[in-house]
Amino acid sequence: MTQNVSLITTLVAGFGVALALGYVAERIKLPALVGYLLAGIVIGPATPGFVADGHIAAQLSEIGVMLLMFGVGLHFSPADLLAVRRIAIPGALVQMGFTTLLGMVMAWWWNWSMGGVLIFGLSLASASTVVLLKSLEARNELASMNGRIAIGWLVVQDLVTVLVLVLLPPLAGVLGGPALPLAETKPIWMTIGQTLLQVSAFIALMFIVGRRLLPWLLLQVARTGSRELFTLAVVVSAIGIAFGAAEMFSVSFALGAFCAGTVMRESEFSHRAAEESLPLRDAFSVLFFVSVGMLVNPAILIEQPLRVLGVVATIIFGNGIGALLVVLALRYPLKTALMIAAGLAQIGEFSIILAGLGVSLGLLPAEGMSLVLAGVLISITLNSFLFAAIEPVQRWLLKKSAFARRLEQRHDTSAELPMSTERKYLEGQVVLVGYGRVGRRIAAAMDARGIPYVVAEQNRELVEDLRKQGGIAVSGQAGDPAVLIQAHIAQAAMLVIATPDTINVRHMVDTARALNPTIEIILRTHSEDESTFLRNEDIGTVFFGEEELARGMAAHVLERFAPLQEATAASHD
Repeated sequence: MTQNVSLITTLVAGFGVALALGYVAERIKLPALVGYLLAGIVIGPATPGFVADGHIAAQLSEIGVMLLMFGVGLHFSPADLLAVRRIAIPGALVQMGFTTLLGMVMAWWWNWSMGGVLIFGLSLASASTVVLLKSLEARNELASMNGRIAIGWLVVQDLVTVLVLVLLPPLAGVLGGPALPLAETKPIWMTIGQTLLQVSAFIALMFIVGRRLLPWLLLQVARTGSRELFTLAVVVSAIGIAFGAAEMFSVSFALGAFCAGTVMRESEFSHRAAEESLPLRDAFSVLFFVSVGMLVNPAILIEQPLRVLGVVATIIFGNGIGALLVVLALRYPLKTALMIAAGLAQIGEFSIILAGLGVSLGLLPAEGMSLVLAGVLISITLNSFLFAAIEPVQRWLLKKSAFARRLEQRHDTSAELPMSTERKYLEGQVVLVGYGRVGRRIAAAMDARGIPYVVAEQNRELVEDLRKQGGIAVSGQAGDPAVLIQAHIAQAAMLVIATPDTINVRHMVDTARALNPTIEIILRTHSEDESTFLRNEDIGTVFFGEEELARGMAAHVLERFAPLQEATAASHD
């Protein structure tokens, strides 16, 4: 029986080889993404043996792009970006501009077209969100201030890249690619205006109509109690909106899916939607990276080693040094600058999407795509080593360089309490570490009772905003004795640790006890084991989230049924 089973063989080969090489990559402490790209090379036309169907793989990869961008939208929070906007927005724009310029100069030296030069430069300037998140998670830095700055920085990069993806197709003719017949007769301002109008109309429709319609649809499906229908509703929303956006508004699949995820985030079922779509998103994103790997020509490493070296140097030093200088210029600590520099010294999924679009529009030569892919492979492979080098490099710089020591110790007004601070905030006050969702509620309760307190918070922008509102706050990591000293911990009555940064909690407590042995300490935990450990250590009053939730709900139930129990007892008497 002869049948055309190209789809099945492509799926089997893609998933099978990706599984094997992804496993090997993880075992040798490399991101699985490297294994997926290598899998594409193995089953692609550049290597001998089995060759998967490139057309089918490309279509499957489009689904991967949709689901990947949908996932990015589901986790995109404007609040996260606003919290670090003063460093993330200017930092990302300057760093992207710097690296893009370096890449453009290199491509111009190679005599590429204007469109190819621009796309190549932009492709080297956008770091991988997937790789960064994994690196931060492995080092327990996701909830730290440095982690939040890095994530906000990546959000700005993603938004800029999405805008570029939207504007590239209508501008392809102007940039040197084969233009559409209608586009040839229109002036450039009209082309840009029409594109922005279409994008604006789509975004307005999504945030005015979709913001109400999608959550309502999810609610109706959820009421059926069928997990399969709910998963199907999420997938249809992601793919359907992406396809509809492309057909009706000439918007890229990527932007359509991203907006769908952003709107879906408004639903109370957003966490469930992310959880239900995760397996499909992971599977198809693997196929996306495999299909990209099929485009790689490994021979370029031998044929153009200097160009590959130039690309890797631009990615690592352009993004890394650019970010380092911007962060230091904004007067952030050396460690923050080194961590963000290491996190951005790689490129990934958005660079691949952008370069692929450039090739499909006839702007970027095939060699450019191969160079970008080589840059992805090598920069991601080296990134874990860069992260591991942060602490040794910092220690070496502080030991050998007086300039580095000045950078680490330079004056920051937000790290000190103003001289005009009232005495009630310096004696017998509460020191509140962390001003997130929990910290804000505690602060509001103390405000209502007139209890004086000093906030110690890592986010310098948040400290500046608090001071503008009349609050008393100091910026810095509360595990640093200097921060607690500035908060006048020695004369404080109580230390309340409301931060989710569980790694430094013990260090904060030890520092506080050393400076004020009689201080009362209250802290929060995130796990039952950690709660038990801290209680056994007897370092303070410990609150465990789930335990307090259960206690509150139980109290409500008992209060509700108390009159009924009293009536029942009275009737028996």
